[in-house]
Amino acid sequence: MVSIDEVAKLAGVSTATVSRALSGRGHVSEASRERVRVAAETLGYVVSSRASSLASGRTRNIGVIVPFLDRWFFSTVLSGASTALMRAGYDITLYNITADADVRREVFSTFLRRQRVDAVIAVSIELDEGETEQLLDLGLPVIAIGGPNPRLNTLTVDDTAVAELATRHLLGLGHRDIAHIGANPEFDLDFHIPTQRRLGFERALADAGITPNPAFLEPADFTVDGGFRATKQLLGRPGPRPTAIFAASDEMAIGAILAARDLGFRVPQDLSVIGIDGHELGEFFQLSTVDQFPMGQGERAANAVLAQLEGTTDAAAAAAELPFELIVRGSTARV
Repeated sequence: MVSIDEVAKLAGVSTATVSRALSGRGHVSEASRERVRVAAETLGYVVSSRASSLASGRTRNIGVIVPFLDRWFFSTVLSGASTALMRAGYDITLYNITADADVRREVFSTFLRRQRVDAVIAVSIELDEGETEQLLDLGLPVIAIGGPNPRLNTLTVDDTAVAELATRHLLGLGHRDIAHIGANPEFDLDFHIPTQRRLGFERALADAGITPNPAFLEPADFTVDGGFRATKQLLGRPGPRPTAIFAASDEMAIGAILAARDLGFRVPQDLSVIGIDGHELGEFFQLSTVDQFPMGQGERAANAVLAQLEGTTDAAAAAAELPFELIVRGSTARV
């Protein structure tokens, strides 16, 4: 096994300089850093995580808590966080919070307390008082993404404003009979994001002097298949049909486009469709959306927690409101 002494000898520097250069901590000139990098690569030297932890008191590992692994949004946030953390030389330990209350309790009471992580990122999980207290008791930097938690540094998205923006786009195109695909009650969990989006939809309608039509509200499960089935219900019932659909996620909006086409409706000539998220397939389906930059959310959370670890920002500066942007494509048009 190659030793740090061999790397130092080949690079023509001290072992202390090798340590600083490879850890990213402490001042090292760019020329020396490059010599160390080349020497380490030439010799196949990899920093021992165990030795590094003993020397620095850190694991160089970040714990990331997510509610779902099989949902595009969460996996994209995770991808953004992973990219930023790996770029900085950190590993990730993933904690998937499931519907099993015992598993969730074990994550906070046992797994996170094993001193295997230097910081924690919680993605779109509404933590109760006990869970929040357990995180704070770790004495580690914690960054949350999602709804507000007054005791944690949180990156938030105003889901009501996001939904208002999407709905106002449809109103601006002259639509008045607008349907909304939201969520089943069992999916309206952490931070009640689907409810916030429905409230934003209804607020935009109210501002335009429109009373929501109960027949134009259809629940689904935030999947393509759920949006497909919900749109079949909306377009298949007797009576007035909507001229536009606002879906609370891009995956449901894509399902709506596919259902409309299956029923013989043209998008956007017969039916306009808009979603929320910024899904990677949005451009393929020419889907209008409100992009909330999930990849960027993960990167921003990672950078915020790294800045706290390195002491380059204070805790309050880590909390911020996340951006969103209306992206108009070919799935929406004037009535």
